Amino acid sequence: MYKTKASSVIKFQLIALFILILILRVQSQTDVVNKDLPFMNADLPLQERVDDLVSRLTPEEKILQMQHTSPSILRLGIPQYNWWNECLHGVARNGIATVFPQAIGMAATFNPELVCREADIISTEARAKYYEAVSKNSREIYQGLTFWSPNINIFRDPRWGRGQETYGEDPFLTAQTGIAFVKGLQGNDPDYFKVIATAKHFAVHSGPESQRHKFDAWVSESDLYDTYLPAFEALVREAKVYSVMGAYNRLYSIPCCASDFLLNRTLRQTWGFKGYVVSDCWAVSDIYTFHNVVPDAAKAATLALKAGCDLVCGVEYGQLSEALKLGYISEKELDVPVKRLFEARFRLGLFDPPVKVKYSSIPANAYDTEEHRSLAREAARQSIVLLTNENSTLPLSHKTKNIAVIGPYANDTSVLLGNYNGIPSRPVTILDGICNKVSRNSRVVYCLGAEKPETYARHAGTGNPEAKALIEEALQVTRKADVIIFAGGISPNLEGEEMDVEVPGFLKGDRTTLDLPENQLELLELLKKTGKPVILVLTNGSALSVNQAVQNTQAVIEAWYPGEEGGNALADVIFGDYNPAGRLPVTFYKSVNDLPAFDDYSMKGRTYRYFNGDVLYPFGYGLSYSTYRYEQVKTNQAEYSKNDTVFVSVKVSNSGMYSGDEVIQLYVKQPENSKDQPIKSLAAFERAHFGKGESKTVLLTIPVSRLRHYSPENSGYAIAEGNYQLLIGASSSDIRLKSDIIIK
Repeated sequence: MYKTKASSVIKFQLIALFILILILRVQSQTDVVNKDLPFMNADLPLQERVDDLVSRLTPEEKILQMQHTSPSILRLGIPQYNWWNECLHGVARNGIATVFPQAIGMAATFNPELVCREADIISTEARAKYYEAVSKNSREIYQGLTFWSPNINIFRDPRWGRGQETYGEDPFLTAQTGIAFVKGLQGNDPDYFKVIATAKHFAVHSGPESQRHKFDAWVSESDLYDTYLPAFEALVREAKVYSVMGAYNRLYSIPCCASDFLLNRTLRQTWGFKGYVVSDCWAVSDIYTFHNVVPDAAKAATLALKAGCDLVCGVEYGQLSEALKLGYISEKELDVPVKRLFEARFRLGLFDPPVKVKYSSIPANAYDTEEHRSLAREAARQSIVLLTNENSTLPLSHKTKNIAVIGPYANDTSVLLGNYNGIPSRPVTILDGICNKVSRNSRVVYCLGAEKPETYARHAGTGNPEAKALIEEALQVTRKADVIIFAGGISPNLEGEEMDVEVPGFLKGDRTTLDLPENQLELLELLKKTGKPVILVLTNGSALSVNQAVQNTQAVIEAWYPGEEGGNALADVIFGDYNPAGRLPVTFYKSVNDLPAFDDYSMKGRTYRYFNGDVLYPFGYGLSYSTYRYEQVKTNQAEYSKNDTVFVSVKVSNSGMYSGDEVIQLYVKQPENSKDQPIKSLAAFERAHFGKGESKTVLLTIPVSRLRHYSPENSGYAIAEGNYQLLIGASSSDIRLKSDIIIK
């Protein structure tokens, strides 16, 4: 029996060896053939290589390459590639990866240099994960190098659940943050992209989620060119973003993914875009199923192709075969997008020897490292906004004896992550961070106190037995506490992309109210009656109307969705190891009733640029443990021509007891005779560090071209002549210094 088994094993091994030799021989022959083809010659000009490759494809092969799952072409040795990958604030949906603060938190740092460093780490992890997948012969969704980030839509209304993915309500802050993110992702090599970034969703797209597949946005030309388009233009012109994603909605009755005005005349002809356009997922289907612009799939695909949409997230371009047969399109029209797509893959180095691609030296395990974790903590610290601090309640002493940590999100990891997230290997909750920070002699006691809003609605309300029991437990815990830290707000389980959520105050991922959940407000009122100081930590992706909550607390901290190191970062701020300097990238309104209708895309009455009412916290607002004095504003001259640059210097002094950062903000008021202009607009900012007692002069730079506005009379941008007022301060409402300049 032993000999029989041995013989069988030897026979099996010989067969396996023969098969392996055959495979290697075939592979070797394929490689030889590939190396002889011009498109595989890395020494030839890029366009020559692209033209050669595309000339070898059949019409059907071309069509298949224009869908996000692009199959392999074995006869040419071209592997499968999946264009759909996500990295909004870290490599997403692809296993363990470093999770940075959600995009809205990135904007709150007011620090593009930090955002660029963060994006550089994200692209390193993306390369590492790509090489890890390819080593296992896996090329599936979320394993590629073309990423559908960043989201640079203007966060015009706080009800939009996807607003958390954006960089806030201001076009200039959005542009500067987006430019930094794209540059960090795409790298600085002249020949190869590290990864490819995608600016989305083009254009005029920002909720409601329930209507996004059918909505028709009609906005004034001033709103379009002064608010909705500038960030896209900046990313194309300045960051050289290589991909743009079309939006689901219509603009001026034309679906965005089939808009010649957007994709051809604006993007390519006016801005000089050189990359490729991708549709939002299954957006081409919306052209005939929801927008009803054409009667069927073949005509929808034709319309998108002719307008300049090169790639679909979905399968709709499979209908181009039918369109080709019916004569709607020609094969030559297929060549244009296919060449753009293969040029992108060439510029990622996917057809070249690794020795020529510097990013190929990134090891397959270069993700979730201590260095990356450290930057995630720093990014989270810089994103945190101190909203109130009555009687200098914060920072707490490390030696605080008894701390009660209460709240539905105190020990919850989902509020660290936001949406479009990766999976952290060691997430640090708010409770974890506090426990990590306090001394050994301190006592930290935790309880839920109030149900999460996600589950709260399933019960009868705050009067039900379960809710009463949680409140009683919280009050019991606080009896021996010296201080109460309450972790409340909302979560990404409630707000996000087209969600099926049945909770009062939320609809399809959007919000119908800006208020805190009722049970949290009730508990905060009871906690105030204990006489103990209450610190409220908010987790959320947008503005909250915390009017009542502020009255029942001594300090309020805005944490956003702070990433994997969020708990440690919050503890750093709470206990004074980090002086908070985050600033609000959105306006915090007193009530949803202060806002226009959600489905009205006009900017009138929205954001700090067009809202005239009283607000809870203004755009650009954020407190510090220090105080900063502004003085001695100077400009390099009094009058400027339209090709000049304005240099503004301001002396800033840290007159407080802590070292820390200050975000110096410069807003501009247009001449009084300018029509349809904002109340004021952010034109420059600088996050600067000051030691205790330190003074320094901060220089802010404004090219006069940045002061342009859309002129309907001229059907284009113009720079108004006249007197401009420069407003320098610590927020859009806290203006410390003013200066006038004249543009001739």
